[in-house]
Amino acid sequence: MKVADIPFNEQDRVGELHALNILDTPPEERFDRLTRLARHLFSVSTAVVSLVDIRRQWFKSHIGVVIPEISRDMSFCGHAILGDEILIVQEALEDERFHDNPMVINYPYIRFYAGCPIKGPSGNKLGTLCLYDTKPRSFDEQECALLEDLSCMVRQELIAVHLATMDELSKLSNRRGFEALAQHALRMCKRLDKPATLLYFDLDFFKEINDRFGHAEGDRALMSFSRILQSTFRESDVIGRLGGDEFVVLLVNSSKDDAPNALIHLERMVVEYNSDSQRGYDLCYSVGVLDFDPAGHDTIADLMNCADALMYQQKKLRREAP
Repeated sequence: MKVADIPFNEQDRVGELHALNILDTPPEERFDRLTRLARHLFSVSTAVVSLVDIRRQWFKSHIGVVIPEISRDMSFCGHAILGDEILIVQEALEDERFHDNPMVINYPYIRFYAGCPIKGPSGNKLGTLCLYDTKPRSFDEQECALLEDLSCMVRQELIAVHLATMDELSKLSNRRGFEALAQHALRMCKRLDKPATLLYFDLDFFKEINDRFGHAEGDRALMSFSRILQSTFRESDVIGRLGGDEFVVLLVNSSKDDAPNALIHLERMVVEYNSDSQRGYDLCYSVGVLDFDPAGHDTIADLMNCADALMYQQKKLRREAP
């Protein structure tokens, strides 16, 4: 078995793939309908929307095969993303790259493979729309053109998903995007017995900023707070803007005891931002801090509701303070 070479632009490629926030998300009909269509049009046993991550090949949609991911070392698609054309393997047992591949000699017993690269918004090849079959077969020019058309449709859906999960103003995940990523992170923490902490933020006196300085300045305040959050927390933490002046951060593999240090750093950055007296207003916020309890929080929504209540308690106390 020959392991595929690493693309020359691997860092940019993987960065773009991760920025789409689609890895490990639940199945979606928009992708499943395309793999169902591909399997029907080409009369193959399996059709897959495959995304090639750093060490694995993950299936966003897989019709005809039950495994959700495989090691990248065994991946046919790892070879396919090295070129611009469709990779066609008419008989895997006669191809020196794949004849002893575990995917060939064991389940799903691949003999035929055709994989068309899927390009991301920046043009990096993120994965493939690929076809498997348990019998060898040929693949003509007309079929290649059809597979390319379907691959372009997958690309359009990937872009649409990304836009639908991103807040345009702050460039953070929106509520839909945050909940999808955070739910996956909580499942991982629960499986590995790792802690997690949720921080739920609400900007204080934000309405006054809009009323006194206009909505354009209010937008600048939201963007500034978004940048401060991104600078404060780690890349492994999940940050989102839920809408309006509400933000949320899930600290992964961090307990409530770790949160105070992060909040001290955040407060220092906010104080530095507020030192510009020419702006005419200060950024102020309330925050609810809550540890993830696997026994008490079934979903990220449960955790968010509890942290939201704690945040409003803090906001009330601050408003009542003399």
